[in-house]
Amino acid sequence: MNTKILLTSFDTWQPHQKSNSSDDLLARISQIKSLPYSLTFLRKLPVDFQEAPNLAIAKINQLQPDLIVCCGMAERSQTLTLESCACSDQNILKTAVNLEYLITDLPTTQISHNAGNFVCEALYYAVLKHLGDSQISTKCVFVHVPILTVKNTDKIIADFSLILTRLTTDN
Repeated sequence: MNTKILLTSFDTWQPHQKSNSSDDLLARISQIKSLPYSLTFLRKLPVDFQEAPNLAIAKINQLQPDLIVCCGMAERSQTLTLESCACSDQNILKTAVNLEYLITDLPTTQISHNAGNFVCEALYYAVLKHLGDSQISTKCVFVHVPILTVKNTDKIIADFSLILTRLTTDN
């Protein structure tokens, strides 16, 4: 079976941003040929608390992916960061994915327990809630992406590619 993966990224939201690193990463991933899974991209989601989740959930309902990897930019980070949970008010939803397994031996990836209280967290929470409420067994993770530089891009792409591969295998 060819695993269907939905990948999302955000557009910029500040005047100084030439691009969003989450979208830069997905642009690079889209250029990799002969992957053992099917990738669908929902790129440059608007940085809007309602519109971004609505667009993502509509795409999930249309595509019915096996996996969802939402990506957002973390300007101050130096590593990829997998988010363990998302919060809305006092409610906390956790990913069902074994993040420890995903990051084993990955030099530029870590786990975070705080998705950032911004649109990234709103998207992650809405997607996790939708999956739970709809009783959909699709796995979902959120990855914060640092600014890509000459020094880190190859390492970030390598880690992210391995995360995708690990997500497609049972752990």
